[in-house]
Amino acid sequence: MILDAEASRGRSLVEALTQAASGGARLFQYRDKTSSALEMYRQAVRLRRAAADAGAIFLVNDRCDVALAVDADGVHLGQQDLPLSYARSMLGSGKIIGVSTHGAAQVKEATEGGADYLGFGPIFPTSTKPHHEPVVGIEGLRQIRPLTRLPVFAIGGLTLDTVEAVVGAGANGVAVVSAIFDSADIAAAVRAFMARLL
Repeated sequence: MILDAEASRGRSLVEALTQAASGGARLFQYRDKTSSALEMYRQAVRLRRAAADAGAIFLVNDRCDVALAVDADGVHLGQQDLPLSYARSMLGSGKIIGVSTHGAAQVKEATEGGADYLGFGPIFPTSTKPHHEPVVGIEGLRQIRPLTRLPVFAIGGLTLDTVEAVVGAGANGVAVVSAIFDSADIAAAVRAFMARLL
């Protein structure tokens, strides 16, 4: 689950994490493109604590400094963030580093560079990132699957109805924002996704 304040519909991210964890989510990524470093740090401290209490993995999007400051389990890097090699030298071998990828060349580069997992997409158009990369579709996911042995998380416009298709195309998991936050019952929404993944 991606914890994005802009997509949270006014909900507390800590409460959303706690509810999602009760529904079975075990991997959380905190994404904040607008707050100051201090605001992001303060929110990350609370989320880190909630994730630890839930026995979940907590990653910070983009910001290695914030991930280090709160002792997050790792970081997720976009294509415009610090190079993977530099992030690894900052965080060390014991932390998880994921990389967003949008095509074959980026998948190969991140795999060879030592990423722990890949995000791949956008599979479908998404409203949470209005200036996203071109949509790759299910077929794009199927084409890159043979290029890496790393876990691949499909991202971008995913819904309950599309989970089975992306898993069938080779995704190991899904990264979801709106389909969870738009639900009246976060825990129930997560359980529904988990049932399609298992």
